[in-house]
Amino acid sequence: MVRNIIVIGSGAAGMTAASTAKRSDPDASVLVFTKDEYVAYSPCAIPWAIEGKIKWEDIVMHDPSFYKKERGIDVYVKTTVTAIDGVNKAVVANGETYRYDSLIIATGGIVSVPPVDGTNLEGVFTVKTIKDGKLVQTAARDSKTVVIVGAGIIGLEMSLAFRRMGKRVIIVEVMSQVMSRIVDDDMADLIQKHLEGDGIEFIMETSILAVRGIERVEAVVTTGGEYLCDMVVFATGVRADLSVPGLLGLDVGQLKAVVVAPTMQPYKMGCMVSDVFVAGDVVQCQSAVMKIPVMSQLGSTAVRQGIVAGMNAAGCNKVIGPVVSPWVSVIGSLHVAGSGFSRDIALRNGIKTVDGKAVGFTCARYCSDKKKIVVKIIADVTSHKIIGAQIVSGEDVTGRINWLASAIMNGMTVEDFIANSETAYCPLVSTVRDVVILAANELCSRF
Repeated sequence: MVRNIIVIGSGAAGMTAASTAKRSDPDASVLVFTKDEYVAYSPCAIPWAIEGKIKWEDIVMHDPSFYKKERGIDVYVKTTVTAIDGVNKAVVANGETYRYDSLIIATGGIVSVPPVDGTNLEGVFTVKTIKDGKLVQTAARDSKTVVIVGAGIIGLEMSLAFRRMGKRVIIVEVMSQVMSRIVDDDMADLIQKHLEGDGIEFIMETSILAVRGIERVEAVVTTGGEYLCDMVVFATGVRADLSVPGLLGLDVGQLKAVVVAPTMQPYKMGCMVSDVFVAGDVVQCQSAVMKIPVMSQLGSTAVRQGIVAGMNAAGCNKVIGPVVSPWVSVIGSLHVAGSGFSRDIALRNGIKTVDGKAVGFTCARYCSDKKKIVVKIIADVTSHKIIGAQIVSGEDVTGRINWLASAIMNGMTVEDFIANSETAYCPLVSTVRDVVILAANELCSRF
């Protein structure tokens, strides 16, 4: 008997789940419904596509015809699911009813815009999809001053894109530092000063009260005053899109996202739903640092979850572990990365911390192309376990943050990390003692 698998959502989690399900059960019928016009694209690349560094067509990996021809998966774009019958296992989309044996929900997140007046004016944008990005790119051509609300990763990446397009850029941020949840204030200061050196203006500890204008935006009104502009971009974070999970009445956790088991199966009134799987930005995860729920709205996390959801929807029994959410961003000429808890998040969760920081170079000091690198490692003062790390550098730091993320995931103490770390050396690309080890040694000396 053919297994009918329906996937709702075409992002990293949804398309990974669909492809994995088909690969796990080649005879299965796999359908994907998405409200989006595009599928299988990289939203992380949108700021650089807006700037013109990357072509829009290059960030789309595959189109629906590819999935039909190469993988036997039917993808329906611009399609909204309006009802789900969990008892009879049926989905209603565009007025048609489709039966399922397994349902995968991967509806992602939506930009959380503050409830202030004027957000519907012409010239006010959010950036989540390719369609959003293209609208922003077109509008920016005729704009002179852009206000970005929010100093998270997307806001900072967008600020450089606009600045390089010759715009005046003002960032309005409610917190006292940039990237407040994921980096500590000392590391955030390095990032902000770098951006200020590129001419970006920061209005910190300031809330937006309204967007002012008649038909088109003319200014933003904040607790710190009014700022004239002709374009506003809200980069104020992403929250789980609960519209589809709500059709089934799935349980929502304290982080306002769907609660799932390690098998990616959700709960309804406390009981696991056996034939439904949920993955991506719409779910809350478990932290590997301590047993608390966290959000991990990263493409890498979505793919991990999509693989497990897809396999289990096809009849397997796989599980996913907790997360440490390693992330990396290129902000101008800076490469910034982190994993685990920041010092502030640790303290909020009752963990007393100690940290070590080291400054060094990415290669031998006598190399002309050496870049400065700052590494910070955070540990639990009681257990000595590494619980977080942050890096700011002038070149790629992906390998270093992945190294530290593995240590956090495996619950390594600082002492174990030092004793069991060995690094390659060539003066053109590395140093005899990597700055990560120097930071770990500094941390170890502070207990």
